[in-house]
Amino acid sequence: MNASTSGQRVFQPSSRQIHLLLVVGFLSVGYAIYLRYLALEYSQVSLACQAGLNTWLCRVFHIVIALFQNAVFGWVALIAAALHLLRPSIVLCTIALAAAGFGVVLHNAGLAGLAVGLLILSLARRAPAPEVP
Repeated sequence: MNASTSGQRVFQPSSRQIHLLLVVGFLSVGYAIYLRYLALEYSQVSLACQAGLNTWLCRVFHIVIALFQNAVFGWVALIAAALHLLRPSIVLCTIALAAAGFGVVLHNAGLAGLAVGLLILSLARRAPAPEVP
C-alpha cells in the first residue's frame, strides 16, 4: 500500500521549494537580527523612537515591541508548525519557519524552539512504499 492509497501525504519539497525555504529562513533571521541589534537594543535609535521620532524604523520598532511582548512570533510559529505536522504544506512550513526565525532572535525562543522541533519532526515521516508492478 503506497502513500496515495493509504491517505498519508508525504511532505517532500522540490528543490525550488527548498531554495524558497532557505531564502525565507535566512531573510527572517537576518532581518530579526538587524531589528534587534540596530533598533531595539541600540540605545540611540531606541531612545529616539521612544521620544516620538516618526520614521519607518520607529514604526517597525513599536510594532515589533508589541508583537514580541505578547509572544506573537512564538505562538504563530508553534501553531503553524503544529498544523504543518498534521497537514503538510509548503505554505504552513514557510510561515512557521519565518515566525520561528523572528521568535528565536526576538526573545520568544521557548515557543519558537518548540516550533522548530515540530518542523524537524514533520520531516521524519515514513517514506512511501515503492510501487509494485
